[in-house]
Amino acid sequence: MLPAFLTTVLFSISAVCAQRTSKALGGVTANFWRILLATFVLGLWAHTKGQGTGGAAFSIFLWSGVLGFGLGDVALYQALPRIGSRLSILLVHCLAAPFAAAVEWSWLGTRMSATQMIAGALILFGVALALAPGRHLNVSRRVFWSGVLGGVLAAIGQALGAVVSRQAYRVAAHAGEHVDAVTAAYQRILAGLAIAFVIWIFVKTRDRKSPSDIPAGCARVWPWVIINALSGPALGVACYQWALSGHGTGVVLPIVALTPLVIIPFSRYVEGERPRKRSLAGGAIAVIGVFLLVGGASWISQYLGR
Repeated sequence: MLPAFLTTVLFSISAVCAQRTSKALGGVTANFWRILLATFVLGLWAHTKGQGTGGAAFSIFLWSGVLGFGLGDVALYQALPRIGSRLSILLVHCLAAPFAAAVEWSWLGTRMSATQMIAGALILFGVALALAPGRHLNVSRRVFWSGVLGGVLAAIGQALGAVVSRQAYRVAAHAGEHVDAVTAAYQRILAGLAIAFVIWIFVKTRDRKSPSDIPAGCARVWPWVIINALSGPALGVACYQWALSGHGTGVVLPIVALTPLVIIPFSRYVEGERPRKRSLAGGAIAVIGVFLLVGGASWISQYLGR
């Protein structure tokens, strides 16, 4: 399960870097540059060692990218500068699981058991507990709830992108093709790059700025942009696809859902944010809910029955 643990650590690093870059450059600009850099890195592999833009599932991976990188990342980058990296990632990772389960039920007919419903309620309770306004987040009510809305939309984007991506793997397998993790990540990010570029140009035009205009004094931010690109949409997503290629979501998701907790020491060091006990407790409850949602109860029963 090394790929899943690597994904968790990389996503945590990416989120902290993203929070800093989005504040310095603006969410739209920071998101565009990190996706552009990640596309270049992934493309080097995909067009030399992988399948490039070929394969029966290419168009489906593109749609997965539209939802995941397009809706998901654009919304996330509106949440980060408003409510911080830890709460943003907590929203995304812990809400994406029940959203994905609901989409799978409506699309593929998979019904939720009573345990899964209880787990979903635990997740929502944990998120609500961790997000309860307090002195640790010094923002206005309007900024806070607009950030929460961005986090919820990001979770929906990630959930839909994951379901569509799983369908893409099915199509590829049915066609007798094997899509490596880096190629899958590259094909998905192409759509995300196109959307990020359009939004970036729109915002620059609306603000009457040249696309090359960068806020003064932001030269020191670019190392954070590079780290963000490598740890998030490049290596992070590639490791995530790598984990899913060898293990089911019931094994991978509980580990990746630990991101909100893993992010705490990074957030403490970079952002100077001291999490309260209530935030830590809420994060723990939410992660337990995700664990139960993907089959943790049956694992415990099997283990105790031995």
